[in-house]
Amino acid sequence: MRRLFPSPLHPRDLEDREWGLDELAALYAYPDAAAEAGGGARPWLRANMVSSLDGAAHHEGRSQPLSSAADMRIFGTLRGLADAVVVGAETVRQEGYRPARAREAFAARRAALGQGPAPVMAVVSAGLDLDFSLPLFTSPLVPTLVLTGADAPAERVAAARAAGAEVVVAGEGRGVDPARVPGVLAARGLTRLLTEGGPRLLGQFASARVLDEMCLSLAPVVATGTAPRIMAGPPLAVPERFVLDSLLEDGGFLFTRYRRI
Repeated sequence: MRRLFPSPLHPRDLEDREWGLDELAALYAYPDAAAEAGGGARPWLRANMVSSLDGAAHHEGRSQPLSSAADMRIFGTLRGLADAVVVGAETVRQEGYRPARAREAFAARRAALGQGPAPVMAVVSAGLDLDFSLPLFTSPLVPTLVLTGADAPAERVAAARAAGAEVVVAGEGRGVDPARVPGVLAARGLTRLLTEGGPRLLGQFASARVLDEMCLSLAPVVATGTAPRIMAGPPLAVPERFVLDSLLEDGGFLFTRYRRI
């Protein structure tokens, strides 16, 4: 892995080598505005997605065919830094999400920041059409949150709670208001936020102008097919500008980090 931007601080940054955890954690550290949970700290919503060269967000319903070992190391680093991982119900179903695990390599770092042993999983769902018998809900290290609307089906709310999940209202009616999600989670002391999509949820966050940062892995493959783009939501009246913060390369993969201006 090589750092291409910003300009390497040391010649070894241009060497093709495996980066250590401390280096990746420093590169992807959350900004100071979200450094302290609670106390009025500003939530920071970061997205992490992978795309093929032709813009596919997945191949045959899964993102794994577009990934690589380096991509998975960055994926693990971003999770290790986060207070909460926000994900849509369809992505939970397609990707077979499991509870976030505690990683020994992050234990001291998380303890020093007052974080739990693993990030909270926060599933966004209007209809709560989820299998609440899965380990994601029944046996996480920290209770999984289900974000839904005030008028979500009462029987599904009861099923979620019976499985051990915490149901959190983040919208009126049946749906979730994406603009409310960061604030609702920040009120629970979760300010370092990571969303892994899918495309519809990520598009909603972008359209609501609450997406602060985009970490996009560009895979050197062409997928074709009918897979969606990494975002699929209401169009913005004016495209929102982001600035490049960092760029890594490994085996033809480009790992970008963009911040909203």
